[in-house]
Amino acid sequence: MVAQIELSDDETDRLFHALAAATRRDILRRTIVDEQSVSTLAADYDMSFAAVQKHVAVLEAAGLVIKRAEGRERLVRADPRMISRARALLARYEDLWRSRIDRLDALLAEPHDPRPTQGD
Repeated sequence: MVAQIELSDDETDRLFHALAAATRRDILRRTIVDEQSVSTLAADYDMSFAAVQKHVAVLEAAGLVIKRAEGRERLVRADPRMISRARALLARYEDLWRSRIDRLDALLAEPHDPRPTQGD
């Protein structure tokens, strides 16, 4: 089985939308460390339980967390596969921009003759 690395445009949009909110980034950080119930997560935020559930739903839609039922509790944990795919996407963006900056540096380092050329 070949693991899908490339994110589709829709997946990329959901990923960046999910990571755009500080609360969602914090939930992701906390669930990377340990699986936690939505109730436990909600206790640490100055917002309603329903609002925290919505944040978890956005993370789940982006594939960044997995939610499962255990009795009456809903447990949330980060999905390392999607985090790895997101890391790969960001690495590609970093490579792209480093390449552009390197080309710009090389262009700026070329000797420049300020005299006009013939025909100017």
